Amino acid sequence: MSKTDESAEAKQDVLTERIGHVLKVTFNRPDRMNSIGGKTITMLSEIFLKAEHDYDVRAILLTGNGRAFCSGLDLKDVSSGETDVSGSSKGFKINEHPPFVMRRMDTPIVCALNGAAAGYGMDLALGCDFVLASDRARFVPPIRRSVLPESGGTWLLPRLVGWHKACEISLLGRILESADIERLGLANRIIPHDELLDEAMSWASELAGNPPLAMAATKRTMRQGLDSTFEANTSNVMAELMQLFQTDDFRESLVSFMEKRDPKYTGR
Repeated sequence: MSKTDESAEAKQDVLTERIGHVLKVTFNRPDRMNSIGGKTITMLSEIFLKAEHDYDVRAILLTGNGRAFCSGLDLKDVSSGETDVSGSSKGFKINEHPPFVMRRMDTPIVCALNGAAAGYGMDLALGCDFVLASDRARFVPPIRRSVLPESGGTWLLPRLVGWHKACEISLLGRILESADIERLGLANRIIPHDELLDEAMSWASELAGNPPLAMAATKRTMRQGLDSTFEANTSNVMAELMQLFQTDDFRESLVSFMEKRDPKYTGR
C-alpha cells in the first residue's frame, strides 16, 4: 500500500465534521470496535493540533461509530510491528500522542461515550474535559490483558477518584458499566443512548458560544493548578486576567451587557 493510500485509509478511520464552531471527531472503525493503530493515532494528533490553532474551532466533540467508543490499541498492528507497544508508528514521538496533545490543549473537548472504552480508549475518554456517557457505555481497564493504562490513566484516575478507588478500578480490572461510571464521578451525565449525540452537541455548542479566550485561560490555569501551589496558581490567574481585560472579547462583553443583547465573541 502506498503512503497516499495509507493516508486516505487513516482519514476514513477518523472522520471530522465542522458544525458551527464545533469540530466533531468520530472514530470510524466499527468493524474493529474502533481500535486505534499508529496511523490513526498520528491522524488524531494532527486533527487536534490543527483544531487548537484554528480560531473558528471553539469546542471539540469526540465520539465513535458503532457499538464502541474505542476498544484500545489495535493488537493486529502491534503484533505485525506496524505499531509499537506504546501505540506509536515509526518516527512518532511519545509527546505527540493524542493524550499528550489533549493535555496541552486549551480548546475544550466533550467526549460522547457511545459504548465500550478499553485501555487506550478509556484513557482518551478520561482525558477529555467533559464526559457524557450513553447508558450503554462501559469502561474496560486493561490489567487483565497483562498491560497497564499506558496513555495517562495512571495519572488521571487518582486525581479523578482518589487513590483507593483508582486502585480498585485499575488493579481489580472489573468492567465499569454506566451505573458504575456515574457512581464514581467519571462522567458528567449518563444519557439515554439514542439522545447522546444530540445532548453532547448541545453541550459543545454551548461551550462554543462562550468567550474562547476566557475559556482557554480558565482551562489553562486549572490545568496548571493541578501541579502548583495556591499562591503560584493565583498569581498565574491574575496575569491571565490582566491580559483578558485588554481583549476585544472583554469589551464586547461589557458593551453587549449595557445594550442588553447577546455578545458576539471573536476570540480576539
